[in-house]
Amino acid sequence: MLDVKKSLDRLTWNTQHHFAHIEAQHEFMRAWAIQFELAYTDFRVVEMALQLDGSHHDLLAAFAAAYEKVYDYEYAFVAGGLEGFNEQYGDKIADYKAAADDFLKLVDQVRAINGKA
Repeated sequence: MLDVKKSLDRLTWNTQHHFAHIEAQHEFMRAWAIQFELAYTDFRVVEMALQLDGSHHDLLAAFAAAYEKVYDYEYAFVAGGLEGFNEQYGDKIADYKAAADDFLKLVDQVRAINGKA
């Protein structure tokens, strides 16, 4: 499998820090949006590496589905700021946390197989 360690590291950092930012009810900032866009690129790099590897289809499918869940929460914040996020998901912060935790577990699974390449 291609070496995607840095992409996995950035996905971990972004997922943890973006959740903490929203949970703390911090306002939207431009750097957050840039991180969000770069995280999508990192996601695609990892997704492509898994596709090219070809031997981890179930992990690939789970990884992509879990990322999409986190993406939905983060996009609500990027598109509408804190107010927009709270209108859409303000009462679902526990669901967002669960989605982030699930995604991070899959990142760790990819990290484990990536270290064996």
